[in-house]
Amino acid sequence: MDMARTLQIISRGTTEIINVAQLEKKLAKSEKDGKPLVIKAGFDPTAPDIHIGHVVLLRKMRQFQELGHQVVFLIGDFTAQVGDPTGRNELRKKMTREDIEKNAVTYQDQVFKVLDPKKTQVVFNSHWFGKFTAQELMELTAHATVAQTLARADFKKRFDEGREISLLEFIYPLLQGYDSVQLKADVELGGSDQKFNLLMGRQIQEAFHQEPQVVIMTPLLEGLDGVQKMSKSLGNYIGINEPPREIFGKVMSVSDELMIKYFELLTDEDLAVVRQMHPKEAKMKLAGEIVRQFHGADAARDSREHFENVFSQKQVPDDIQEYMLTQGKESLADILVKAGVAPSKNEARRLIKQGAVTFEGQPVADENWSALAGVLKVGKRRFLKLQSSSTTS
Repeated sequence: MDMARTLQIISRGTTEIINVAQLEKKLAKSEKDGKPLVIKAGFDPTAPDIHIGHVVLLRKMRQFQELGHQVVFLIGDFTAQVGDPTGRNELRKKMTREDIEKNAVTYQDQVFKVLDPKKTQVVFNSHWFGKFTAQELMELTAHATVAQTLARADFKKRFDEGREISLLEFIYPLLQGYDSVQLKADVELGGSDQKFNLLMGRQIQEAFHQEPQVVIMTPLLEGLDGVQKMSKSLGNYIGINEPPREIFGKVMSVSDELMIKYFELLTDEDLAVVRQMHPKEAKMKLAGEIVRQFHGADAARDSREHFENVFSQKQVPDDIQEYMLTQGKESLADILVKAGVAPSKNEARRLIKQGAVTFEGQPVADENWSALAGVLKVGKRRFLKLQSSSTTS
């Protein structure tokens, strides 16, 4: 493949490359020597599930694999105990080693829905940091200054507001940079919010007499609300392990404007062609493609047919979840939690207050509403068939 085409593939869906000339030089040397570049991307296992916001970076890793390079999927099991301060307004709660290990296992199960396992090296940074001495840590801290660290936007904001910043947080970017030294990374991938940490990798590599890595940054993917960064804690995410029909329905709920960004970052589709399509048909194509990536072509077809039958024609599906009402009085909030439709009573109350819950087509605004046999609809995609003992006898 010619260099122009290679750079076009790598550049799609990126916000910044530092720097392109250096990247081109590394690619040319790699081809000449027949030696693949080492492409690094680090993930701290702070949550068990991977959503499509993470997939933006995973797809970029996959592109490098298809171009013949070595991808290192770095699990920051050690640095997760420190906690990445990027974008945070307060101290991060310390995670237990047990939680980190559980999350790391689920990460590995999920990432190979995108990455080629035969071309992926999975590495844990506890492998070297677990042996790190106090002297080595002190020597590492000599390669950055307090003034330099306080200049980063999130630290400066917290400092100006009098919020706490721990010395541990100061060290995090140095640890991430040292990961690149250990891996001899040629390229590091990361979100645009990671710029400080990624550049620190270049700085630390130079201090250890290595050629600095090229930094490639991808944009942050907004969630279903179209405003906030996709996050499980905000409830605006699409998990790659979610049921296919659920993924399809969630994608169909995004705005037309955000749809184009999803196409660019999550597919290989020609954006000029997409812009010529009717928005609804384009979104159907996007939803189907995202489902296909994680669940296969059959699931994508089924999800589209289901969506068209249920939502386009306003039908209630035949295979909806059933819930048996008890003899005692149950509030609507209780039912939503017990049926697994809402994760907590607070979330159930929020859905009810927002008018997202209807019974037989009529909004239910009272969380203490006395439930009757019939069909509840929660949001745009969830149905719950309420049954009493009298309706099943």
